[in-house]
Amino acid sequence: MNPTPPTLDIESLNHEGRGVAHRDGKAIFVDGALTGETVTYSVYRKKDTFEMAQAVRILRESPARVKPRCKHFGVCGGCSLQHMEPSAQIAAKQRVLEDNLAHIGKVRPETMLSPIHGPAWGYRSRARLSVRLVEKKGGVLVGFHERKSSFVAEMTSCDVLPPRISALIPHLREMIMQLSIRDQLPQLELAATDAVDVLVIRHMVPLAEADEILLRSFADTHRIQWWLQSKGPDTIVPFYPLDAPELAYTLPEFNLVMPFRPSEFTQVNTAVNPVMMRRAMQLLDPQPTERIVDMFCGLGNFTLPIARRAKQVVGIEGSKELVARARQNAERNGIHNTEFRVENLFEIGAEQLAALGHFDKMLIDPPRDGAFKLVESLGDDAPRRIVYVSCNPSTLARDAAVLVHDKGYRLRAAGIANMFPHTAHVESIAVFER
Repeated sequence: MNPTPPTLDIESLNHEGRGVAHRDGKAIFVDGALTGETVTYSVYRKKDTFEMAQAVRILRESPARVKPRCKHFGVCGGCSLQHMEPSAQIAAKQRVLEDNLAHIGKVRPETMLSPIHGPAWGYRSRARLSVRLVEKKGGVLVGFHERKSSFVAEMTSCDVLPPRISALIPHLREMIMQLSIRDQLPQLELAATDAVDVLVIRHMVPLAEADEILLRSFADTHRIQWWLQSKGPDTIVPFYPLDAPELAYTLPEFNLVMPFRPSEFTQVNTAVNPVMMRRAMQLLDPQPTERIVDMFCGLGNFTLPIARRAKQVVGIEGSKELVARARQNAERNGIHNTEFRVENLFEIGAEQLAALGHFDKMLIDPPRDGAFKLVESLGDDAPRRIVYVSCNPSTLARDAAVLVHDKGYRLRAAGIANMFPHTAHVESIAVFER
């Protein structure tokens, strides 16, 4: 007689989109389970204080559960929440932000901002697709990694990529299989814009003449532009066609054109980015008399819109290549009230920060590690308002604790932007005032 399988009641979702339950004093994180569900489960990893498990059967379904749209969901690791209705995903991400602020930062926003969201499908304009020759699966695979694995998922489409790019996947697999160096191509980098779709092919050995002919033919047939990468990011160069439109995104509300290289960071979701920009500008409210600093400025995504309205903007970034690009973008858009500097903001101290002079306001847009050293170094002359754009709610909460409990700021408002639908990734924005 088979034993009755163990069941769990799912209490919440964690920051990775897993169901959270407790049994015998242990937290159990369950892949594929949603809040309010009762599930049977199978444990695949045990630790002293927690277990990782996979939902086996859903005995009581959440009203938010839907049938995943993508046929590769569950195998491909690109998405983790397609089984959850999109508006419920947004609500869950808002709860993750609120929980992180409360439990890690011990802070509560005075106002929760309405969530920013855009199309749920076809939104991903930037992606890195792995390439792998797997003879036993019939040839070359092109796609994201499998869940919890370094293997490449066997994909023929991807519903979060623009439809025209999703439709290219079978053709890419077929074309790469014909290349002489098909086992020496680890990845393709995608940068899709309204004007041009760029694919960067990372090749470990030089291309043969026959390979170049194949790439040119593919570009002509499918209306893409190839760039090549032989070694590090600085070796990325356009290959064919060389007269393709410029790789750039636009911010029409601020009359900006932002050229970039495929190796340079830009936001993945081109529908949500301008809305996030508008929200950040409303919260920052730059005035013609103000000197403002944009920390982790990148290629000027926030710096240049701020410069349209402020007296002066200083953009600071750790990458000298991105600072050079930001200067070029300012010049390209006829903006002359900006200054850009290279500084390691993960190690900046109070003296270095004070030496930059007084700023009326500050925008911070750090990577996942957050801006702990920066906010810790703020002195008595710190900006009266800080807008913080975050891609990691736990480091935002940690930094919010410093700003509120140590530096005398109030957390006026916070909210999420659903930059990555169907994933557990939480992008958020918060405004602090002294």
